Amino acid sequence: MTDTPDPAEERTTHFGYQTVAEEQKAGKVAEVFHSVASRYDLMNDLMSGGMHRFWKRFTRGQAAVRPGMRCLDIAGGTGDIANLLAEDAGESGEVWLTDINGSMLAVGRDRMLDQGRMLPVAQCDAEHLPFPDNYFDRVTVAFGLRNMTHKDLALAEMCRVLKPGGKLLVLEFSKVAKPLAPLYDLYSFQVLPRLGRWVAKDTDSYRYLAESIRMHPDQETLKAMMESAGLGRVDYFNLTAGVVALHTGYKL
Repeated sequence: MTDTPDPAEERTTHFGYQTVAEEQKAGKVAEVFHSVASRYDLMNDLMSGGMHRFWKRFTRGQAAVRPGMRCLDIAGGTGDIANLLAEDAGESGEVWLTDINGSMLAVGRDRMLDQGRMLPVAQCDAEHLPFPDNYFDRVTVAFGLRNMTHKDLALAEMCRVLKPGGKLLVLEFSKVAKPLAPLYDLYSFQVLPRLGRWVAKDTDSYRYLAESIRMHPDQETLKAMMESAGLGRVDYFNLTAGVVALHTGYKL
């Protein structure tokens, strides 16, 4: 007779290349972003050579927000996407900036105030969104999904709060084109942690970034996950040879 496994012992997930208890991941991710919040935007420019701005503007174009629309930016951090959407939604629109991390959200809020823009801000967990069903015309998440413990639950929540016919846009690091993989690995595991140490005084957080990208679902897997969450007409665009992919889908 064998012992029945304790289900609690089986609830593990990935934190980069580490295997951790599910209940520990959110705290570990929080430590990463508390650490890097003040240098987050500078590091984005350095890490991507400024390309992150192009990726976000491409997302804005695909969102095609019109005046008066309601938009939700999840894991919006320092507010780049929310600010772009707010420009298009206009004064008659409603754009929420949300993040689970208070340090990141504070930087985003302060940036918006410096620019003379006041958007509603909420600190919340993407797996338990505090918004009603069928409320938003657009939901965006940029470089945040890979840090979520239960991506399937988060995608289902995003679908829930969308209006029928509303659009979800997921911008995330993805699987790079095979010929570039060796060079990309060299950059990710040798250059990136050193940049983190020199600029943000934090090597471990940027080593986690490189590892978390490798553990994130590839383009086709994420497409299937979005379809399983209730989204239709799911498609994706590979940007910069697949370093980043933008997935889009509509609530059926």
